[in-house]
Amino acid sequence: MNSELIDQLNIQLGANGLPYTIPIHPNLVHLTLGLFIIGITFDIVGVLFPWDKWVFKFLAITVERENFFDVGWYNMVGSTIITFFTVAAGFYEMFLAAPAPEIKSTWGLQAMQTMLWHGVGGVFLLGLIAVMTLWRAWQRYVWSIGEETQVQWGYLVAGVAIMFIMYLHGTLGAQLAAEFGVHNTADSLLRLGEDLNTMLK
Repeated sequence: MNSELIDQLNIQLGANGLPYTIPIHPNLVHLTLGLFIIGITFDIVGVLFPWDKWVFKFLAITVERENFFDVGWYNMVGSTIITFFTVAAGFYEMFLAAPAPEIKSTWGLQAMQTMLWHGVGGVFLLGLIAVMTLWRAWQRYVWSIGEETQVQWGYLVAGVAIMFIMYLHGTLGAQLAAEFGVHNTADSLLRLGEDLNTMLK
């Protein structure tokens, strides 16, 4: 963003272009990803449990099928809650971003295109995760009554498809940091001609 507009916020920005030392968005992103992936994975294991049961028996692990579905459900709820904060922090940090304008990413996109796709993609993923959680709640409390499993195969397939979208979306975020130097302390200092050995002690 234009530095004069950022100055109107009357905040002191550090070497990473943020008013705090460590960017919040990338840390919350990994929490979102971890909770969602664990949620879907445990639901898959719960569905496949009759075939995998001998593995747990061999390892002397006492586990019931419902335990896997509990982990899947609570991780999905956690993923939805944290993703609201992830998206909010992402937009705040995006507004403070000052990427190198002359660079193109390995996907051939310029900085503003990459930020816009990443921002829109974040909101889209938030919506998908929220819908998946509502779908999961319906399966847990309505559909699965009297059923052996808590989830449907369509839900699991949708979850795996969303993981692939997360991979593409995450690649855009990685390009912003690695290729455009957005909120990357070392990159910003190098562009200013500073000595990293001195500055980052």
